[in-house]
This record gives sequence, C-alpha cells and structure tokens, in this order.
Amino acid sequence: MASSLSRPGRVAKLPPRERILDAAEELFQREGIRQVGVQAIADRAETTKMAIYRHFETKDALVAEWLRIVAADYQAAFDRVEAAYPDRPEEQILGLARFIAEGLPTISYRGCPFINSLAELPDRLHPARQVIEEHKAHQTRRLIAMCAGARMPDPEQAAAEITFVLEGAQVSTQNGSIDRAGDRLMKIVEGIVARHRSDADADADASRAAD
Repeated sequence: MASSLSRPGRVAKLPPRERILDAAEELFQREGIRQVGVQAIADRAETTKMAIYRHFETKDALVAEWLRIVAADYQAAFDRVEAAYPDRPEEQILGLARFIAEGLPTISYRGCPFINSLAELPDRLHPARQVIEEHKAHQTRRLIAMCAGARMPDPEQAAAEITFVLEGAQVSTQNGSIDRAGDRLMKIVEGIVARHRSDADADADASRAAD
C-alpha cells in the first residue's frame, strides 16, 4: 500500500507521483474520499494541483489508482501463501486467514479501505468502485481454486463461508463489537476447512462403498 511510504522527512525524497499517492492514501484513509480535495492532497504531497493533474486526469482516477495499489497488496498475500505452501491448499487458506487476522489492529484504527470506499461510492460505474468489484471477484476466484485444490465437495460454498468470515471480522473489528477478533477468526476458518475436509472424506468413503 502507499501508506508504507508515509514517513516524516521522506516526502521530498519520493518521486512526484509516489508523493501524490502517498498523500492521497493518508488523507483518504483518515478523512474519507469525499472530504479530501485535490488542493489538500497537493499540500500534503508538497506539490501543486497542476502537478497532480499531470499524473492523474481527475480525482476519481487518483482514487482508482490508490485502490489498485491496495488491491495489489491483497493479491500479493495470495501469491505469498501459494509460494510458502506449494500443493497445500488448506495451508494456503489458513495463511490467508492469518494475513487478515494479523492486519486487524490496523483495521481497528483506520478501517478497511475497501469498505470505507464503497460506503462513499454508491455509483457502480465509478472507476474506483469498479476497481474494488474487479478485485473482489478475482480474489473470490482464487479462493475457490484453493478450495477446489483441497478437494472440498462444494468449493464455491466453502469460499463463500470463508469470505463472509474474513470480511465480517474486518467490519466487527472496525466497529469494536467483537474482542479477540483475530483469534476468533482463525478458529472459525479452521472449523470451516475441517468441516469441508470431513465432507470430502465422507464422499470418498461413500464412493468406495458403492464400488
């Protein structure tokens, strides 16, 4: 995410485009997309509005690019667990859950950027909302593939259950309604994986008995 660039004393050292994205990320997360104007971003990035429009045609384009960076971080998490647990899809699923669980303290402070942004972008044709929807669809396809790789009888159902838990944990952490959300998240996902694995074993036993 662009936030990894946000450090006192580093603003002037970054290239202009990165300074703009870094400033936009900080302000959008803290104050909301609608509340932040281009001039505020320019001031935070130590640049000008004209410079911003040289890199991004509109504010909407800037918002969309910021969310692409956020989405890329999440997709990178998939890449990391696949590399860490080759041919072990169940461990990959648990690795993803762990990635979300470990990020919950940040969620509690700033909120999920996707959830926050969707609340401010009701128009489904908005370019930034389209970035979010495309990212979520891609993420779901990758999770379904993991569930299928684990030979779960209904990988789409398993992926839906896991997604509901991962996203629900983020919302519950943001509103402070559930304590020890990370620990609870891991136990629930472990239970979902175990149940679907048990279903797969039962189907296999039934198939052998039929033979």
